[in-house]
Amino acid sequence: MQSSAVLPVLFEVLPRVARIAAYIAVGVFAANLVVAFGLVERIAGLSRYLTSPANLPDEVGTAIVTTAASTTAGYGMLAEFRESGVLDDRATLVAVTINTFFGFVQHIFTFYWPVLIPILGREVGFMYVGARAAIALAITATGVVAGAVLLSDRNTTPVAVAETDGSGGAVDAVESAADASADDADDTEDSLRETIEDAARSTWTKLRRIVPRLAVVYVAVTLLLRTTDLESFAALASPLTNLVGLPGAAVPVVVAFAFDTTAGAAAIAPAVGETFTPKQAVATMLIGGIISFAVSTFKRSIPFQYGIWGPEFGSKVIAVNTGLKIVFIAVAVALLVT
Repeated sequence: MQSSAVLPVLFEVLPRVARIAAYIAVGVFAANLVVAFGLVERIAGLSRYLTSPANLPDEVGTAIVTTAASTTAGYGMLAEFRESGVLDDRATLVAVTINTFFGFVQHIFTFYWPVLIPILGREVGFMYVGARAAIALAITATGVVAGAVLLSDRNTTPVAVAETDGSGGAVDAVESAADASADDADDTEDSLRETIEDAARSTWTKLRRIVPRLAVVYVAVTLLLRTTDLESFAALASPLTNLVGLPGAAVPVVVAFAFDTTAGAAAIAPAVGETFTPKQAVATMLIGGIISFAVSTFKRSIPFQYGIWGPEFGSKVIAVNTGLKIVFIAVAVALLVT
């Protein structure tokens, strides 16, 4: 492929990779420090009502709380716990599922409240955001139930035990923190420095493995998108809207919503009350969300999840996330149009 085609892609992708890498670094570094300084008990108390019934260790609570502020940082923490042996693959999938609602929360303040609700108006805006919140909450509840049914002590390892395995990651700094409490006051500063340095080394090790993979996948996917006609995915819109009895005008709205949420909201807003009832408008936008998974999986999910987890486990995360979203969006649409 000619360099003239690759260079624009690099200029587009590299800033995105750098931003994601920064968030991952924050998440991994925070995971190390939270465990090392014994802050798990304080932070995890906010989420123990979820992690305890799901048979997940308290450490996972820190990632869940962090996800409300940054999905990338929260995922970075979970990746660190999986890497260190605190969670096996099944427990990690359950934790990722529970994370869903907390990942949704941040979008309320960054997108839904300041952008989408003003476009759609108060009634339709709150109905749509409420529907998305209910879907995210249902997925999180599914994760809790799945953990209660599918997980046991075999799927998780306490931090203290994982540390003795020499598996590294989030538990590498535990010994330094324990030593600090036993040392004299004069040695406290040295122990603190060692703990932070250990956390930084573990973070750098993970970034060296993740970032190159992230960059390669992002470049490959971006090139694929520029050479593939993704409009064919929009052909799914008409059968879906006909199936649930929506007006024919829903098709172009679904197509617009699938490729750009803001554009889709702007397209349907003037038609509410004339062509669409409020419930029909929300159902139309939710169907647009289903179609958009086909596009967003290529544009965001594959590069992001493969970068963090690798292709094998990343594919499992994508399958679980997408499958649950489609199921619960379909349920929400069915309730709206009945």
